[in-house]
Amino acid sequence: MSSITLTINGQKVSARPGQTVLKAAQAAGIDIPTLCHHPALTASGGCRICLVEVSGQRALQPACTFPVADRMEIQTESPKVVRARKFVLELLFSERNHFCMACEMSGSCELQTLGYRYGLDHWAYPTYTQRFPVDASPPHHLMDHNRCVLCRRCVRACAELVGNHTLDVRQRGAHSMLCADMDLPLGESTCISCGTCVNVCPTGALVDKRSAFMAQPKDVVRVATICTQCSLGCGLHVVMHRGQVLRLESQWEAPVNGGLLCRRGRFEALQDPRPRLLEPRIRENGRSSPASWNYALSEAAHHLHNETPERLGMLASTRLTNEALALLNAIFVKQLRAAHRGTVSVDIPAFPFAPCGKLADMVASDFILLVEADPARDQPVASFFIKRAVDRGTRLVTVESRSTELTAFAEVSFIPRDMGIAVDLVQAADRPVVLCGGGLRKNEAELLRRAQPKARFIPLVAGVNTLTAAAFGLINRIDPAACRTLFIAAADESGALDPAAARIDPATFVIAMASYASPLTERADLVLPMATWLERSGGFTNTEGTLLRAHAALPPSGQSRSDWDILGRLAERLGLDAGAARAEIPRCDA
Repeated sequence: MSSITLTINGQKVSARPGQTVLKAAQAAGIDIPTLCHHPALTASGGCRICLVEVSGQRALQPACTFPVADRMEIQTESPKVVRARKFVLELLFSERNHFCMACEMSGSCELQTLGYRYGLDHWAYPTYTQRFPVDASPPHHLMDHNRCVLCRRCVRACAELVGNHTLDVRQRGAHSMLCADMDLPLGESTCISCGTCVNVCPTGALVDKRSAFMAQPKDVVRVATICTQCSLGCGLHVVMHRGQVLRLESQWEAPVNGGLLCRRGRFEALQDPRPRLLEPRIRENGRSSPASWNYALSEAAHHLHNETPERLGMLASTRLTNEALALLNAIFVKQLRAAHRGTVSVDIPAFPFAPCGKLADMVASDFILLVEADPARDQPVASFFIKRAVDRGTRLVTVESRSTELTAFAEVSFIPRDMGIAVDLVQAADRPVVLCGGGLRKNEAELLRRAQPKARFIPLVAGVNTLTAAAFGLINRIDPAACRTLFIAAADESGALDPAAARIDPATFVIAMASYASPLTERADLVLPMATWLERSGGFTNTEGTLLRAHAALPPSGQSRSDWDILGRLAERLGLDAGAARAEIPRCDA
């Protein structure tokens, strides 16, 4: 691609045709301040903080929207530019009640930083002339209109990134106010509490309730990891202070989600009220009591080794790491040959004939077919990608047995027996993407073969690490009542294993590896405490088939241990090479 040359502050800079002044300057390491601009959003040029002086232009121009031209000469900090920016800042500070000392964002507020940068030491215009409302109705965040600068970052994020269109601005001029829907309280609106608006807000107008006033930004530590609440594996940052988790934030460079998180991934993942299991426990003479790890693992190995394959069972959560699932395969499939082995998640789309596509493929698609899936419920971030594509003009067609939230966004919805018509529409498109849920039947999958190789196929599998479990042949349904000895790797499942626990024979010896107390662990004869998703590292294979890596943000609580650590020690007591077992993890990434 040809390049052009321009001069910024006397420095020769190369840029691409069509690039903005802001991007050209950033690429050259030249700082131009911004406020309404965010790299994940379209530029609006509304705040006028990024004004620059362009030779030959009568007025100052916003760098975030003004395109470069060959031999253009630009000044980013000329006296005229500095006066204009200071004037804009004085107006912004006068419009609302920006009392920095009492603001949760003090120290990381972009408006405050600009005030210091341009030497604002008093209010040039009257301020604090009226009170503005605070909307604390949402469960996880609040909206303080006193701190709002009407940059509209949140409005654009809600529309462009999430496709929800809840936020907007009502009235005009000095009476402009951020609003939700038709001026409803945010907690009563169509807000889905994804928190994207909180993450893009440059001031303290949108605040995470859980972490408010807990720590200064300079004192926090951010650990990059992945969310394990569904099968997408969204990248995120765990924000910590003195060993305590404050909140979860967007990781804008994350390959799967590009910074997007849903309510479960951003807020609810930190709000599990269940009591933790902090030590091994064993039931003897009808009474459960604490035990040492050495004794607990020896007892587990003894019962597993002495059980016949016909009466031995293993039931696993797909919330386990790749390493742990590899060890389960080595222990229960290869060595002990357990007749009963399965997982909580058993529904996998029935099309092994096509390589997995990526969520990002929907960005350039002109047609999306959604088959027997409910991503708004099961993989919310995937539904954000779909709604964004529809906003850009992509046609959405669904094939479903019952309506879902995305049915309202579809051009047309078919019942399963009309799959052939939907496939014809896929074949007629130029860049189609097909998303299939666990309800996809084999005959429907055969019809979808006609869309090869044009369409990109994305399975939306249930569970978390379901593809790796499937690669090891662990995706089965089992009858717990048929087992005399049953090993259950429950991880941090919430209620999914309770029905299975209710079907266990009273005489069955149950070994439970779990993070939280539950009816299952109350029933178990031997409990092995497991670290939570924040306390363990390991690999996961997401629904796209991409191999991802989780990183522990916290040390394991109490005496709990990582899933692969527990199973590795158990394998060694059974005479297995744990390292060799973990090395057999299949590479599922496309």
